[in-house]
Amino acid sequence: MDTKEVLARPYVKRLFTARFISNFGNGMGPIALAFGILALPNGSANLLGLVLGTTTAIFLLVAPFGGVIADKYGRARMVGITDFLAGAVLLIQAWYFAKGDIPVAVLLLVNGTYGLFWGIFWPAFSGIIPAVVPSKGLQKGNALNQLLTNSGLIIGAAVAGILIDQYGAAITLAIDAASFMISGVMIYSFRHLTPRAAHSENTVFADLRHGWQVFISFKWIVVLVLSWSFLVMCWAAAENVLGPLIALEHFNGAKSWSLVITAESVGLIVGSIIALKIKPKYPLRFLQLSSFTLTFYIFTMAKPQSLFVIAFAAFLFGITLDLWGTFWNTAMQKKVPREALSRVASFDAMGSMMFRPIGLAIAAPLSALFGIENFLYILAGVTVVAITLSFLNKEVRNMSFEDLGNDQKSLR
Repeated sequence: MDTKEVLARPYVKRLFTARFISNFGNGMGPIALAFGILALPNGSANLLGLVLGTTTAIFLLVAPFGGVIADKYGRARMVGITDFLAGAVLLIQAWYFAKGDIPVAVLLLVNGTYGLFWGIFWPAFSGIIPAVVPSKGLQKGNALNQLLTNSGLIIGAAVAGILIDQYGAAITLAIDAASFMISGVMIYSFRHLTPRAAHSENTVFADLRHGWQVFISFKWIVVLVLSWSFLVMCWAAAENVLGPLIALEHFNGAKSWSLVITAESVGLIVGSIIALKIKPKYPLRFLQLSSFTLTFYIFTMAKPQSLFVIAFAAFLFGITLDLWGTFWNTAMQKKVPREALSRVASFDAMGSMMFRPIGLAIAAPLSALFGIENFLYILAGVTVVAITLSFLNKEVRNMSFEDLGNDQKSLR
């Protein structure tokens, strides 16, 4: 199935447009929040880590139930609702930043609530592309989705540095919030494509237990999710907390860090284009080997290197992230039973992100204890171990692209 055929499918263009708009905001949001918090009278790296860690902690608590909710009540419906409500909550935060002072309690409440909606959104979205694109077009559909959403990220990240410098974090955060609300309305409009599940006597916990059983039945999923739990921990500590500090100390603050995040976003675009063209013989092995770009990215921050060297490393890591987004989603959509997909995706999300709050929490105190440079070297070392150990699993090493064309595993 070629690209034109995928785009000709009903609702595909609307879905991709919604994701572009939402990710335009996502490109700005993390940068604006980081520098907005650091600029507060009581702002610090510790506060930034606490706020981001709260978001992830709530996400981790909600995500397994989010998969059950999505499978039960309709994936597009839940994506639309959570996108819209997340935007409304983030508008409150933008208003407080506009006032010039925001209580810590408000930061924690707003970002914790955002984490709640995120925990429902992520597993719900996993089942939308298979609802609008047939199985034979899934790789193309996932790659096109990545391309459009990443285009939004790159433009948002590029614009963020200018907006923050000229107008402050509040305006930037407000645009981010509006993007969520617009996207939510657009996706909600085709909720009929992913209808509510047929009535079931199963309890939420029974559905949750069943989803867990399906998840652990795929050993390759479990191994790679565990590997990425450590990679995400290191990535979060380096990019979300230490990166802005390095930019303030050695470079030109928000403008400099915006350049790095923009370079990462450009990598996502390039990764999308590559994913449209290639079919690696052993996709899981290929993806894990490409993950060493994270090691290089963290390593370049340690000295730090020239800003352009850091940006180049971020660019390479962006390519890796997009390739993961395309091939991993395709593998999940083809191998996991459709009726349990959101629940399995929720455990994937929870597992991959479970150490992220730890990375955010330890970044400031341990970098103060060991020094930023030494701590970044430690993080880079952890990524090497996490990637290397995953190759002990035979399926990670040897699952072929042809294997992904097999029929979905039966639930029985």
